[in-house]
Amino acid sequence: MVLDGYWDSADGDQCPTKTWQATRLGAGLGLVGSAYHIVAMPPTNAIDAIQRGVNGTLTMATVGAIFGITTCLTAHFRDTNDDPLNYFIGGCASGIFLGVRAHSYMTGTAACLCLGAVASLTKMGKMEGWRLSGPPKL
Repeated sequence: MVLDGYWDSADGDQCPTKTWQATRLGAGLGLVGSAYHIVAMPPTNAIDAIQRGVNGTLTMATVGAIFGITTCLTAHFRDTNDDPLNYFIGGCASGIFLGVRAHSYMTGTAACLCLGAVASLTKMGKMEGWRLSGPPKL
């Protein structure tokens, strides 16, 4: 899996490895999203298809890299382990990048809040053992 070992070390440790894993995940999601975009809205020629694929993949890889490095460095500098605030900050930084990319303050603000909330809820769920499927634990 893409995130094998991501959760094994404490937040703030192994920043290059965690950043690389987040970048790979972002690139994979960007590649899949670009493929869907190309299928849903067929390009006029092959060059346009390649540009769309590369653009979406690189954008999402950058989002993953920004999230990974910001989350890890925030945990390292704040000297906090297992703090969802670090993940909120990483998600928010990624959202700000998307706003800059779109040249829109509103996009950046909304993406900052949404990605920050998703990231912090993911960390809280990981810490507390939340599950998305399967029978409930009694």
